[in-house]
Amino acid sequence: MSKFPLLVFAASLAAFTTTGGYAIAPREWYDPACNIKGNVSISSRERIFHVLGQLDYNATIISRQYGERSFCSEDEAQSAGWRKATR
Repeated sequence: MSKFPLLVFAASLAAFTTTGGYAIAPREWYDPACNIKGNVSISSRERIFHVLGQLDYNATIISRQYGERSFCSEDEAQSAGWRKATR
């Protein structure tokens, strides 16, 4: 039996851990606490985030191809340059 697959796995594991062990998927994709929806306005291209309980929250759908995303906190969204929706 060849030891090549084991060598590839060991090298991949070493590279993964020495670079900080980055997650395979961003946290906002799998953490239910990351429920703040970042939406890009079609007309103005402005980046706006919606929090649970706001008027348009349930109607907001995140389209990643347009740069929209989820956030885990309002501070995170604001630090990324997004503003809170007014309604």
